[in-house]
Amino acid sequence: MPTSDDISWFKSQFGALMDEAIGDAPFDRDMLAAIACQETGYIWSVLRRKGLGTDEILRLCVGDTLDADRGRKAFPKTYEDLIEAPNGAAMFKVARQALVDMAAHIPGYATVAKRRHKFCHGYGVFQYDLQFFKDHPDYFLNRDYSDFRKSAERCVTELRRGLVTLGYQERRILTDLEMARVAIAYNTGGFKPALGLKQGHKGDDGVFYGEAFYAFLLKCRTVTPPAEPAPGKALSPRPTPVDAGGLQYQVDTREGLLNVRRTPSKDPAHPWANFIIGLPDGHVVSAVTGTPVTGYLEIETSLAGAHVRGFASTDYLVRLKAKSEVKAEPAPFAPVGLTAVIMPRKPGTITKRTAPAGAHSLNEPGAPGRAGATPVALCAELGAIIGWLGVETPAHLRYQPHDGLTFCNIYAHDYCHLAGAYLPRVWWTPGALVSIAQGRTVLPLYGNTIEEVRANGLFRWLRDFGPFFGWRQTGDLDKLQEHANQGGIGLIVARRKEDGRSGHIVAVVPETEKNRAVRGSTGVVRAPLQSQAGARNAAYVAKVDWWLGDQFAESGFWIHD
Repeated sequence: MPTSDDISWFKSQFGALMDEAIGDAPFDRDMLAAIACQETGYIWSVLRRKGLGTDEILRLCVGDTLDADRGRKAFPKTYEDLIEAPNGAAMFKVARQALVDMAAHIPGYATVAKRRHKFCHGYGVFQYDLQFFKDHPDYFLNRDYSDFRKSAERCVTELRRGLVTLGYQERRILTDLEMARVAIAYNTGGFKPALGLKQGHKGDDGVFYGEAFYAFLLKCRTVTPPAEPAPGKALSPRPTPVDAGGLQYQVDTREGLLNVRRTPSKDPAHPWANFIIGLPDGHVVSAVTGTPVTGYLEIETSLAGAHVRGFASTDYLVRLKAKSEVKAEPAPFAPVGLTAVIMPRKPGTITKRTAPAGAHSLNEPGAPGRAGATPVALCAELGAIIGWLGVETPAHLRYQPHDGLTFCNIYAHDYCHLAGAYLPRVWWTPGALVSIAQGRTVLPLYGNTIEEVRANGLFRWLRDFGPFFGWRQTGDLDKLQEHANQGGIGLIVARRKEDGRSGHIVAVVPETEKNRAVRGSTGVVRAPLQSQAGARNAAYVAKVDWWLGDQFAESGFWIHD
C-alpha cells in the first residue's frame, strides 16, 4: 500500500492536474489522492518504485477482474455480456490486454491473468468502471483512462454526482468526514447514513471502502512534506476552517459563557435540548447571514480546533470594527519550560490496578501500549488496554467507587497514559507555573509544586494547556467517534457548576463488533462509545447527552493522535 513517499510522489506529479479537474468543486488534492490510493495505490506505488515512467504507470492502472457473474449488478456481468454489446469484442481485446500487461508487474494478478476470458472492469488511476462503456465507449477504446487529466475529470464528474446524492451540491467546504461520505457514494452510487463509514467494498482485512478512504485521506493530509505518523499514533483530521465571511462580533456576556444553539430559540423547559457549545467572553465569531432571527444571529467560529456553527443571542454580541482572524488550529507548541509532570515514586515501588487509587501513575509490569502503524492495529491495541485495565473487575480497587468517591479521572489518565497521550494525574501548582514562566528549575514535590487533578481540573487543564500537549477540541460527535475508530484518543469531559462536586470524564473508544455508538435515524452519532469509571464502571457504554446535565457548567470533546 502507498507510503508517505509514494503519496508525495503522486501529489507532486499530478497536483496541478488535480486542481484543474477540481475547479470550483469543494474537493482538494488530498481527497483525489486518497481515492487514487484506495483504488489503485497498490499498483502505482509498486510501479513507481520499479522505476517505470509516469505514462507507463498510468497505462497500467487497471484492475477489478471478472469473466462470470458473481453478484455484479452493473454491465457487464459476464464475458458474454461484454462481447455481445456494440463494440464489445473490441473492448474485450483492450480489457484483456490491459490485464495481461498489468499482471506482468503485479504478482497478485499473475494467476488470474492466465484465464483467457478474464478482463478488467476498472480503468485509470481513479478506476472509472466499465459499466459506463455504453455511454462513453471512446474513453475506454482509445485508452483515454491513461491520460491523467481525462481520468481526473471523470472522477470529479462522478464525485459531483455524489454531492447531489448527499445534498451537498451548494457546499463550498467539506469536512474530512463529509468527503468520506462523498467517496462512498462514488464507490457505491449511494450513501446509507446509518452505516457510517462501514460502506463500500469490504476488503479481506474486514475494512470497508469508506473506512479505508478516510484513513488514506488523513494520511494524505500529512504529506507536505512527507511524514509517516510515529508508531503508536493515529492521524488526526484537520480542523474544519471557518467559511463564513460576514460581519464579525465579539462575545460579551460579563457573566458567563454564551450558549450556541442549533436553532434560533430556547425552550425554558428544556434549555439544553438544542445546545451546541458555550463560547467564552472575548471570543470572535463571524456572521453567516447577518440577519437576526427572533433575537438570534447565525454565527460560525472555531474554539481550540472545534468548528462551531449555530445561533447565538444578539444580546451578547458586540460588533467588531476591524476584522480579526479566526484560526481553526490550536496552539501547537508549549511555552518554554512547560513540561509534562508525573508523581515521583520511591525506587522499586510498583503501582498496581489492585491497589487503592492514589496520585501515582501505573507502572505495573505487562501493561499493554500502543505501537501500531495502521488504524486496525491501533484499535486492537486500544481494545487491549481497555481489557487490561479491567475497570469492571472488582479486584481492581483503583477504579471501584466507595464512600461517595469515584475515579473517572484516574481511569481516563490510565487509558491515555498507556496509549501514549499525556493527560495529567498531577499538575504544577499556580506558584510553580509562575516560577517555570520565570525560567526557574522547579522540582515536582507533592503538595508543594504539584497537586492532584480531578475531573473539574482536567476540564480546565485541557482548555488551558491541552493544545500544548497534542490535544485538540472538536465540536462534532461524528468526528470524535471516527477519530477513535482510527485508533486515536478521544475524551468527553464536563465541569460541575459547584467546584466541590465531582465533574466527569470518559474515554471515547473504538467501536467493536459487539459494542457500538448510538446513532440516530440519519446515521449521526448521538452517543459515542465510551469507557469510564464513575458511580457505575463500564468498559463499554454509549450514554446519550450526559454531559448536558443540569449539574454541569460546561463540557467539551477532545481528540489526540
